[in-house]
Amino acid sequence: MAAERSERQVFDPSKYLTKVNGNDYLEVKWRLLWFRTEHPDGEIETELVEHRDGVAVFRARVRVPGGGSATGWGSESAEDFADYLEKAETKALGRALAALGYGTQFCPDFEFGAAEQRVVDTPIDLQRLGGRRGGGRATPRQLEYLRDMARRLGMSDEELETQAREQFGVGLAELARQDASTLIETLRQRRATHEAA
Repeated sequence: MAAERSERQVFDPSKYLTKVNGNDYLEVKWRLLWFRTEHPDGEIETELVEHRDGVAVFRARVRVPGGGSATGWGSESAEDFADYLEKAETKALGRALAALGYGTQFCPDFEFGAAEQRVVDTPIDLQRLGGRRGGGRATPRQLEYLRDMARRLGMSDEELETQAREQFGVGLAELARQDASTLIETLRQRRATHEAA
């Protein structure tokens, strides 16, 4: 097997790096190419887990034959991107690949969101947006979705408000769009953990 691998082409990620806010970043398409170069028989599954009120949540599972596996989650809203379904799927896939080591070293942090810039795979130009994070305040749809998810988890409105303040330093009504997306992911992951238990 080692001889077979040495005969395969070796992927050099440094050839595909782009600069995002002055840092090296490896886009998801190149992480995917890297994975396929090393594991053409690897398994990749993506699933639209939830799609409601203009918010999409995807799960991606990546498996190395006879080796490791990872799951990544991604959510996006129609308010942030016209092609939010594709962005959510790409985010989930990028996170699963990075969890297996494909591009992890070229991500600002494992949250894939360099807290102030929210890098996923299509960086947002904050200067173009006037310095606003995530293009403005959370949308009414996002807030409604958050409240609904919280209710399904047995959380009160006060508990949801407290979580927003603890995680982002502002109340629910003051959340930025991207922070609301992050909170949606947090609650979605909590729900998945509860369902798995």
